[in-house]
Amino acid sequence: MANDYMANDYVTSAYDALLLVSFGGPEGPDEVLPFLKNVLRGKNVPRERMLEVANHYKQFDGISPINEQNRQLIASLEADFAAHDLALPIYWGNRNWHPLLADTLKQMADDGVRRTLAFFTSAFSSYSGCRQYHEDLALARATVGPAAPVVDKLRMFFNHPGFIHPLVDAVSECLDQIPDDLRQSTPILFTAHSIPLAMADNCQYVSQLQEACRLVASGAGHDRWELVYQSRSGPPQQPWLEPDICDRIAELHSKQPLHHLVVLPIGFVSDHLEVLFDLDTEAHELCNRLNIRMHRASTPGTHPRFVQMIRELVIERTSDNPNRPALGNMPPSHDTCAPDCCSYNLRRL
Repeated sequence: MANDYMANDYVTSAYDALLLVSFGGPEGPDEVLPFLKNVLRGKNVPRERMLEVANHYKQFDGISPINEQNRQLIASLEADFAAHDLALPIYWGNRNWHPLLADTLKQMADDGVRRTLAFFTSAFSSYSGCRQYHEDLALARATVGPAAPVVDKLRMFFNHPGFIHPLVDAVSECLDQIPDDLRQSTPILFTAHSIPLAMADNCQYVSQLQEACRLVASGAGHDRWELVYQSRSGPPQQPWLEPDICDRIAELHSKQPLHHLVVLPIGFVSDHLEVLFDLDTEAHELCNRLNIRMHRASTPGTHPRFVQMIRELVIERTSDNPNRPALGNMPPSHDTCAPDCCSYNLRRL
């Protein structure tokens, strides 16, 4: 695949805009509980857990970094689109907090947008990472009414070079900080948001994560790695994906003392609050107590190759003869989800 190509050679007039679809987050202490109530609506999550998470936000002045990160991503995309003559305005809507999807779709309709591509800030297939966004978009379109733009989602990008290569660079930078005699024995822990097993059973979440982890570790020339999880919620009787990162760090250290540890939140495209708290706070504090030096690799964020990837996905979707790059053993993800894709019964325990 060529590293670059001009948008004018590919883009048709089928789409009027690109919509960045994300999770959302509070931007002040007074927004924390209303935001969390939006997130947890219809879910069987104990109130105690909600208040516990609210306290995590309070440690960061009630501000999630996700909204500002999305603003920075949009600014980078706008610059990249302009540099490659891709005349496509970019809008932004969130599932759980302002700017909410219904408000954004209303603005798009008022601006004359009739059909838009959508980029979800989630690289891996699951109910919460894909299908629920589709459901939220359907509700938002119903709220706006007949003038609401049609929304077509770009494919999942878990094995796209533009996602994998920045992560290889990030892990390699961490490994370079470790002394030569300790480097190969240092584990890499790739983390992703835990989900209920009943959700994981109906999607490719785990297999896609495993493949992405393998690709990154291979690209960095390192063969000691594991996939672990973070940010578990839900009632204790409901089984979720394990092991938890802190549990696994303690277990590994008990078997053979660790001197260094590399941690990459591969399940996140930017440093969400869960990354800042679960990894940069809790896991980091545990490593300090155990005298382990933790090296936390960065998420893609606004890495130029990641930004380029989004443009490439737009061009791919609008091309008559699309180039669909994918690394490794799994094919590129599908463009259109089947009716039962990533299905999940929220009331299932």
